[in-house]
Amino acid sequence: MGNRAGDGFSAVSGGDAASPDGDGPSRRGSGARPGAGSGPSLKARAVAYLSRREHSRQELRRKLSAWCDDPAAIEAVLDELAREHWQSDQRYAQAYAHRAAARQGAQRILGALRQQGLADDELAGLRDSLRATEADRARAVWQRKFGQPPADPREYARQYRFMAGRGFSADCIRRLLDR
Repeated sequence: MGNRAGDGFSAVSGGDAASPDGDGPSRRGSGARPGAGSGPSLKARAVAYLSRREHSRQELRRKLSAWCDDPAAIEAVLDELAREHWQSDQRYAQAYAHRAAARQGAQRILGALRQQGLADDELAGLRDSLRATEADRARAVWQRKFGQPPADPREYARQYRFMAGRGFSADCIRRLLDR
């Protein structure tokens, strides 16, 4: 896996490697450092983050603050992205819940979304839909992990703890294990 002659890349890593066009040190691997004045604009960085996956407003604010010390500029970019429908906390919540629903209960999903800065009133519809499907999702998680009802109180407690750790409600877990 050595370098081929003439491919324009040096085997030496770091800033001393020649650039592919031979015009001096390569920028490859050095990356723009946070706080540097050059590089993409805040909006371009935010759009790049959003092109990979949905982000909450709070999450984008935190990531952009590594590149800019002006909170007003960051808020202006976030407002513009929301106005243009490129960033939506509601869409982020739906995407997150969709990814996590097969493995986690409503309490854990909603708690994670609250930590991302989403308010309870924004989560009301999502909360209802998660709770409506929680018994089926809990049964699927339990079936993959255990598959058999608990044989004794110790096993019951172990299965209960596992399901509670996944964020399923106590009532849902009891109904599942006591059947």
